[in-house]
Order: sequence, then structure tokens, then C-alpha cells
Amino acid sequence: MSTNVLRTADGWWAVRGERAVPVPTKAVTTAELIADRAAVQEAARSDETGTPVAGLVALSPVTTPCRVVAQMVNYRSHARDSGFTGDIPPAFFRKASGSVSGPAEAVVRPPHVRFLDYEVELGLVMGASLPVGTVVEERDLPSYVAGLVVTNDVSARDVQLTKTQFYESKSYPTFTPTGPYLALLEPGDFDRLPDLRLRLSVNGEPRQDRTLADMIVRPARALTLLARFQALDPGDLLLTGTPGGTALKAPPKPVEKLGALLPPAVKWKAFFRSQARNPRYLRAGDLVTATISTPDGLIDLGEQRTPVTDAR
Repeated sequence: MSTNVLRTADGWWAVRGERAVPVPTKAVTTAELIADRAAVQEAARSDETGTPVAGLVALSPVTTPCRVVAQMVNYRSHARDSGFTGDIPPAFFRKASGSVSGPAEAVVRPPHVRFLDYEVELGLVMGASLPVGTVVEERDLPSYVAGLVVTNDVSARDVQLTKTQFYESKSYPTFTPTGPYLALLEPGDFDRLPDLRLRLSVNGEPRQDRTLADMIVRPARALTLLARFQALDPGDLLLTGTPGGTALKAPPKPVEKLGALLPPAVKWKAFFRSQARNPRYLRAGDLVTATISTPDGLIDLGEQRTPVTDAR
């Protein structure tokens, strides 16, 4: 059974229901904590009454610096929203680890960004080194992945589309809210991954809601493909894609074909003029709520509640 771990300014906590017990560890980084699983288990099994979780201020359970890698268009529903048809080649991109923020920290919209979007994603936290050339089978996942986190791949769409620049558009500070919990998995828990349901709402309005059954490239295959060129280490983070329901959607095919005939400057001006009427993009004052769990709650990564603010 998975064990949820919370990080605060005071250290690490093993979560038991609505209370948490301090983990007796000297670990500072996520990698060091993963290496001290015995201390986590000691706290999880202790007789201490513990502290109410509601009274703790959670930080990201993934410490930085670390590698943050993400998969692009990895859910069938998101592929449809994005206008993709046929086979979709697996693709990855990097995010700056400076974008990682806490599960209740405000997402800050830079002054030049007009179209701020959300993407709830399951994050895999590495527990062992993944050298270049590694082949990962489904049965091998427990050997490489230590746990799971809720992440939100916040995206500046006007930067992403006009510059075809994923790194910049997804790497501003606070653009990867992470946590609240790091769910450290036992080998048997990996069989439950397809049951995990990702949900995201904005101001209480449901926007995204899919299980991992909608995923195109599953984690073992994704790690194998990534390891063709990218090594990973314990504590590194892989975001595994988002389901449909983001604010950005591809225009209807006739409009898309017409736009292809226009000069780039004219095309983008027309596109963003239409997007300005889209009320689903994030604005200051919005509250984004994201959760990932199995239906029975045996794996529950907790709830993110991130307000949106404008940079001052």
C-alpha cells in the first residue's frame, strides 16, 4: 500500500489520514528521502498521535534543482482537442526546475502573457538512475519509479504557439505546481496505475476528467523512449501528459486550412483575436483545483489548490 509523504519547511511527514507524523530522517532532498524509505515506514507505523495535516503548510515534495521532463500530447482526448489524427509520435520536452512550486502557491502570470492555460498531469518521481539505453518493461517500473505526484503543466500559449517554444512557455516561475503528497508506491501499487483519475477544475467548474486508460504511451514505454537520449536520476520528475479539456483547442478544419494560407503574422493575429473571446483561460483571481486518485482512494495524491495572480 502506498505511503503519502508531505514536505514542509520543518521537514518530511508521513501522512496517516488527517494527521501526519514527522519522518525521523536527515534527508533534505527528495532523492535522499527516497533512499531512506525505512525512516518513512517507521513514521507511518508509529504510535504517535501526530499533527493535523490541515495545519501544515505543504511545499513541493519534489525538491529542486532536478530534471523536469514532460511528454507532449499523450492522451487521446487531448490529441483530439489539439486536432491530431492518426498515429502521434511520442515527444518530450524539458521544463526548468525553477518552475516547480508548492501545491497552494499562487501561479503568477507574467505581464506579457495573455493566454494562460492549465494541464493536470501525473508526475513520476524517479527512485533509481535510468542510464541512457535502458529498456523498461512494465514489470520493471517499481525498480525505477519511487512515487507519484500531482502536477500542473501551466502553459503560456501565446509564447508556445508563436515561438513554437515549449521550454520558455512552460518554464516561468510557478508554472509547475507539484504535490501536495509524494505517494511512495509498493510494487503491487503499480497495477493500479490505469485506475488513476485526473481531475482539474477552475473556480469549481470541472475542466478535465480522465483516467490513465486514455493515455497513449504508458510509463514503462515512455521511460524506454526517453532513455534513448536522456538519463534520469533519483528525485527527477517526468510529467506524463494531460487529458483533454484545456482552454486551448484546435480551430475547426476549414478555419485551420484557411489560416495555413495566410502570412504567419496575419494568421496569429486572427487566431489570438478569436482566443481573446475564450473565457476558459486563467485570469487573476481564479482558483485551480487538481486531484489524482483511484476510485477507492487507496492511492490518493491529495488536492492542489492554486490561486492565479498577475505579476506585480
